[in-house]
Amino acid sequence: MIPPATKVIATHLTYRSRAAERGRVPAEPSYFLKPPSSLALNGGDIRRPQGCGLLAFEGEIALVIGRRASPGAPAGWSNVGWVTAANDFGVYDLRSADAGSNLRSKGPDGFTPYGPEFIAAEEIDPDELQLRTWVNGELRQHARTGDELLFSFDALVADLARLMTLEPGDIILSGTPTGSTVVEPGDVVEVEVTSARSTTGRLRSTVVESPIPLAAIGAMPKATPADRAAAYGAAGPLHPSPAAPSDPVAARFGNEVADALRSVSTATLASQLRKRGLDGCVLDGIATAARGTTMVGFARTVSYMPLREDLLEARTAGLNAQKQAIERIVPGDVLVIGARGVRNAGTIGDILALRAQQRGAVGIITDGAVRDAAAVDALDIPTYSAGRSPSVLSRHHLPWLVDVAIACAGTLIEPGDLLVGDDDGVVLLPPGCAAEIAVAAVEQERAERFILDQVRSGESVDGLYPMNAAWRSRYESETGGGPPR
Repeated sequence: MIPPATKVIATHLTYRSRAAERGRVPAEPSYFLKPPSSLALNGGDIRRPQGCGLLAFEGEIALVIGRRASPGAPAGWSNVGWVTAANDFGVYDLRSADAGSNLRSKGPDGFTPYGPEFIAAEEIDPDELQLRTWVNGELRQHARTGDELLFSFDALVADLARLMTLEPGDIILSGTPTGSTVVEPGDVVEVEVTSARSTTGRLRSTVVESPIPLAAIGAMPKATPADRAAAYGAAGPLHPSPAAPSDPVAARFGNEVADALRSVSTATLASQLRKRGLDGCVLDGIATAARGTTMVGFARTVSYMPLREDLLEARTAGLNAQKQAIERIVPGDVLVIGARGVRNAGTIGDILALRAQQRGAVGIITDGAVRDAAAVDALDIPTYSAGRSPSVLSRHHLPWLVDVAIACAGTLIEPGDLLVGDDDGVVLLPPGCAAEIAVAAVEQERAERFILDQVRSGESVDGLYPMNAAWRSRYESETGGGPPR
């Protein structure tokens, strides 16, 4: 018999993929409280408050305390009695007044479903649990604790027990991976936690509109653009509205920058990167068979490790890291595979490349080889690779981690980095200076078109390329352009 919870403690960023999505990696865990009245054993209906439109799910692993832990005594995983599935629902429309505590946004009755089955902690390895979340039958979250957790379950319990007593039945929500997004009335969200031998079963919650009007007392629902971005997360909207941005690059940097990035060459961008001392942002040794294609998107990363036969089945079976990365793709992503430059085994083939395209990828990059090359070349999106090979991935590679920093084509690439590709290759634009580089690149190409026109008319390149003061003055007066940067 599991005692009732005296408190529910939720953690903020604990999964690498979620930290990458939010753009910050915490040095220590942080927490907030949810009222026990938010608990709903075995799930059921999730009532979205009237006037709210940003209800988001967060599939989580719940740790249920089995042995009392208190300050001054050793505490950790041994104090956990059971694990089960949970869903940390929240309405971002109600964050404005108490974003730090999350009380109104995450504390409503029933907003913490958990169950249905409880796995005894003594029977499992906490580093080998898998968490999955489905929305309307489609997998939206999948993470393995040993790969993704920034802080172990042992550390969470020990940290909390330094200052407060954890009673049997108390629940620690251990955080959520990337993939959380907004759901609407009628959507069905399911969460399952599995170990090597056990499962919690699927925790099922159905979103409904609350029949009770929200009384006009205190803070009322409102949402800033930042609230909307946080609610939708990297997964983007499941039910796009006409107002939803169709261009993820424009949504982040504005139309002017998005148009500029699609109009200039990677050669020009590489020149601008060089002027800023950014020599490590050009991906070396990869090419595409596509011609006349421009690729602009955000990195969705997956790392491969060298083959080790005893880990082959565990790392390649089922929804492995390679397939997880593809199923996490949202429109505007570029799938980037870090394959250590090993080119004598395929790193992606026609079926998974097609699935990436269907998910909304705008391109694929690998510093390894491509299989089924003719079919991959025929897709609507470009694939940049270091070569071609008929060999299967597992000849030399094991899919390892998703949404982590990787090395690809000699470049450090972090999840969400901006990538631009064309016939010449691919460059990475650090987000902090992408807009500045884009504008400068447009001006550089305007100046270079002027120079080309002069060369075509028979002018010498001496003093013209680069332009001296006289040519620069003529250029500015004839075109209205500024000096190329």
